[in-house]
Amino acid sequence: MLIRTAALLLTIGYPLLVYWGLHRFDAFALLPLLLVILLLRWFSGKRGYERFVIIGSVLGVTAVVLLHGAQMGLKLYPVMVNLGLLFAFGSSLFSSQPIIERLARIREPDLPPAGVAYTRKVTQVWCVFFVLNATVSTATMLWASEEIWMLYNGLIAYIFIGLMLSLEWLIRQRVRRRR
Repeated sequence: MLIRTAALLLTIGYPLLVYWGLHRFDAFALLPLLLVILLLRWFSGKRGYERFVIIGSVLGVTAVVLLHGAQMGLKLYPVMVNLGLLFAFGSSLFSSQPIIERLARIREPDLPPAGVAYTRKVTQVWCVFFVLNATVSTATMLWASEEIWMLYNGLIAYIFIGLMLSLEWLIRQRVRRRR
């Protein structure tokens, strides 16, 4: 639990840490921070897809570092997080229970068929969100200043996640009242 919490906190704070670090150190000196985060995620990951995503992140960042330099490689990590979440949510659509349904069944084990259909749609909406978020994150990585990259990936993206969660909660309450 401690390793998972550390990985989560470092991932959330990552854009700010990179922005701060790039103003004080060479980009290559910051690559170990990313390695630490990925190792923490590796050791806290319990599912096979989590390790697949981590390996994909390592390969993606390594390729970008070799082709475009360490600074660009560091900025790729938020893109990889979104693509990893897209993979997790998207692949769950091909399983017996999408991720959102599994979460819903924690509170409501006997989820009715309408609830199952609703959770599938919510999982699909999150997939669209992760595609859009990865696209904007990629654009900030390629064409924006470090300040814009940090602002989007370290604040605005989290605001959008909060808005998505809030909007889904409001819609869910409305759907429940109709039943």
